[in-house]
Amino acid sequence: MSSGGHSYEVSLSGEFFAKDLKPILNRITLNSETAQPIHTREVVFEPLDAQQQRDRGVEPIMLRAKKEMSEPNANWELFSYLKPESARTYPDATVRPWANVQVIGDALSFAAALGYIRKAQIYKRGYSFRRGALIIGMFQQEQADPKTDRPIPAHEDTLWEVEVKAAAPIRDTPVKQAIEMLLEVQGLMKGLLDLRRQDI
Repeated sequence: MSSGGHSYEVSLSGEFFAKDLKPILNRITLNSETAQPIHTREVVFEPLDAQQQRDRGVEPIMLRAKKEMSEPNANWELFSYLKPESARTYPDATVRPWANVQVIGDALSFAAALGYIRKAQIYKRGYSFRRGALIIGMFQQEQADPKTDRPIPAHEDTLWEVEVKAAAPIRDTPVKQAIEMLLEVQGLMKGLLDLRRQDI
């Protein structure tokens, strides 16, 4: 995993109704360098002793495993999902400690071997855009069929979600500089999409 404990995920989030898809898609496309469809599987894990940790007043460290389903040879990415830094410190964006590792093979068994159990699973289908050092994800969530683990197509009225984040953990680039890039996108989307800090 990333070393030093000084890597951060810096992001803004928003959501919109399906009827607003076209103008938002157009504006993001016009202000991005590349665009591609995505279909991502995400599995959330918590430690075996998560409840005992909560009982002691400790917030357990969650893990997420992510894989791009549209790329046949894509590896799993396993990353920690920690509590965001306080809004007092970073009022304009979500800044959370982030450690990640690429896993070749069965990431789900790997997480289990680390002492984690599966808590939830979702699929995200939509688009990914690149704007400089940022990635803009725009997607609808799909639930997983409990019997087959396969995605159940989202209803056409399902809310669209948007995540704007640095493409890689922030190590060398100061957090403040990354936030400025995010706020630039926030300004570009003003009037169409409200991008904001998320505290979960």
